[in-house]
Amino acid sequence: MPNRLARETSPYLQQHAHNPVDWHAWGEEALERARKEDKPILLSVGYSACHWCHVMAHESFEDPAVAEVMNRLFVNVKVDREERPDLDQIYQLAHQMLAQRPGGWPLTMFLTPDGAPFFGGTYFPKEPRYNLPGFPQLLERVAQLYRDHREEIGRQNDTLLATFERMHPGAPAHHSELTAAPIDAALRGLKTSFDSRYGGFGGAPKFPHPAELEFCLRRSASGGDGAAERVATYTLERMALGGIYDQIGGGFARYSVDAQWQIPHFEKMLYDNGPLLRLYSDAWTATKNPLFARVSAETAAWAMREMQSPEGGYYSSLDADSEHEEGKFYVWTPGEAQALVSRDEYAVLAPHYGLDGTANFENTHWHLNVAHPLGAVAEQLGKSEEECARLLESGRKSGFSPPPRTGRRISTPTWTTTPFFSPR
Repeated sequence: MPNRLARETSPYLQQHAHNPVDWHAWGEEALERARKEDKPILLSVGYSACHWCHVMAHESFEDPAVAEVMNRLFVNVKVDREERPDLDQIYQLAHQMLAQRPGGWPLTMFLTPDGAPFFGGTYFPKEPRYNLPGFPQLLERVAQLYRDHREEIGRQNDTLLATFERMHPGAPAHHSELTAAPIDAALRGLKTSFDSRYGGFGGAPKFPHPAELEFCLRRSASGGDGAAERVATYTLERMALGGIYDQIGGGFARYSVDAQWQIPHFEKMLYDNGPLLRLYSDAWTATKNPLFARVSAETAAWAMREMQSPEGGYYSSLDADSEHEEGKFYVWTPGEAQALVSRDEYAVLAPHYGLDGTANFENTHWHLNVAHPLGAVAEQLGKSEEECARLLESGRKSGFSPPPRTGRRISTPTWTTTPFFSPR
């Protein structure tokens, strides 16, 4: 029998409508039940295109034995972070304060009946692994913590509330003059965190950060700042040649699990690709780099081909999973590629995309990156670069393309909040 979530309009909540878990949507009904039964609340926050949300659902929420523990010990509440970004932001911040580490999805928070968080995490496996406890055992321990340590939980909640209060901006003491100092400080910070070897900011996992790159590009254009231009254009080049960009189908995945932009978390979000399409178009206008023009055209074509609904609107995201496997329709074996193109086309495609090297995805498959520039491939083959470019393009168009996508497209609005990398 479906649970309460069958009455909800959120695609994510409806995905859990047939779980054996006695789910509630967020609301007074759940809070009142928790108060009446004096049970802690298990709050699970996710969204429809989230790979690790699916993993935790298949492992735990669809398992009757795990559901029995959840139903016995907790009032269980599901939240779609795209439907309730306000709740997601509150409990993401609470998780960061409690755990002293980034949050993300799925977000798993344990609350008192009045909604105050006292413990939390993100993905928990059904059995202990990734240096994480098994979810059923964790549930028993958290329920005991709630029963035996009410005073400590109360003091912790007071500290959290005081911290939230301090985060609220106070009224300004006086009128301040507008200066360029904050802009200059922001630019210095971005230059400091810039990865001069691989592009982007910081280390793995690595996100595109289109707003920051656009800021650098605009500061370069307005002030002639060559260092700011390099931050933007070098990062855009590395992304376009890496695996975060779909070398065959176009469009960008949400982030790279490594610092080199090679292996992505395969979900594609409209709220990433929209700003990136604009950014690559602006970068082409500023630099006339043909790579940026090609990426702009291919990303626009991908969005219209795969993300536009028959009614004319655009879906917000494309699931990372295909047939219950992350990235299945984005990875290859050399034999699969060879079977789709001519011998001359494969002679160019293989070294260009790294198919003649070591498997880079789970030691068994190849996710395409530009491993060698086309000029180097042409020199190796004794052909002109123009001929190699023609063979590359004909290979991509004649059959070297992904099978039709069966990943879920989600039509609810998307919202931006703290990014997170879950363990593979």
